[in-house]
Amino acid sequence: MAVLQPARLSVNINKVATLRNSRGGSVPDVLEAARRAQEFGAQGITVHPRPDERHIRYADARALRSVVTTEYNIEGYPSRSFVDLVLECRPEQVTLVPDGPDVLTSNAGWDTLAHAGLLREVVAEFRAAGIRTSLFMECDAVRIEGARAVGADRIELYTEAYAQGYEAALTLRAQGDASGFELLRAASVAPYAESAAQAHSLGLGINAGHDLNAENLAFFAESLPELDEVSIGHALIADALYLGLENSIQRYRYQLELGAQRRS
Repeated sequence: MAVLQPARLSVNINKVATLRNSRGGSVPDVLEAARRAQEFGAQGITVHPRPDERHIRYADARALRSVVTTEYNIEGYPSRSFVDLVLECRPEQVTLVPDGPDVLTSNAGWDTLAHAGLLREVVAEFRAAGIRTSLFMECDAVRIEGARAVGADRIELYTEAYAQGYEAALTLRAQGDASGFELLRAASVAPYAESAAQAHSLGLGINAGHDLNAENLAFFAESLPELDEVSIGHALIADALYLGLENSIQRYRYQLELGAQRRS
C-alpha cells in the first residue's frame, strides 16, 4: 500500500521575536530565522501578531511577506486592524483565533454559532482576496458544522488536551504500565480523529496546533489520516536551543513522515 502524504510543517516563529524583544534591537533576526527555517525544511511560516506586539510586530508581519516563499500563515483575532494587516500582506492562509488582547496564548476554540455573524463577514473578506481561512476549533461536532456554515476553508484543531493526555500516558509507561499507556493515548487522540473525519466529510481541511511536540506528534499524525498541516512553535524553538534549528525542523518533519508511514 502506498504511503500517504505526510502533513505539512509550518514553523511558528513567535518565540524568536519574544527573545529579540526581551533585549531590544534586532537580535535574533526574525526575518533570518524565517529564511533559515525554510532552508532547513519548514514548509510554512506562522506568526501570530497581537495588539500589544509582545512578540511578532505588525511591521514583522509585513516584512515577512517578501521572505516567506513556502506558505505564509498569519494567526490572530479578527479585529479591524488585524483584518487590514492580513489583506495588506496577502498570506496564503489566515488562522482566526478567538483570544482577546489580554490572553497569554490561545486557549479556546471558536464558538461558531455565537460568533457566526462576525466570522461569516470576515471569512467573506478573506475569500474575496483569495486567502484561505482556517478557524481555531475544539472537538465539537456542532461548532465544526458551524465552521462550514460561515464559509471557512479549514479548521485548526486545538490540541492542548491531546498533549496533556499523551503526557499522562507517558507517565504510565514509565511506571511499567504498557497497556495503560496504550489505552490512555488512544483515548486522548480519539476526539481529534473523530472531529477530523467529520470536518473532512464536510469538505473542510484539517490543521492542528498547540503543545504538539517531538514526543506526541507521530502518533497524532498516524491517527488523523486527513491531517493537512501542523503549526508548531514553542516546542520546536525550545528543542532548537539544544539541537539546533535545522536538526529540530528535520526531527519534526520525520515525525510527520513516520505518522504517515504507520497509517499506510
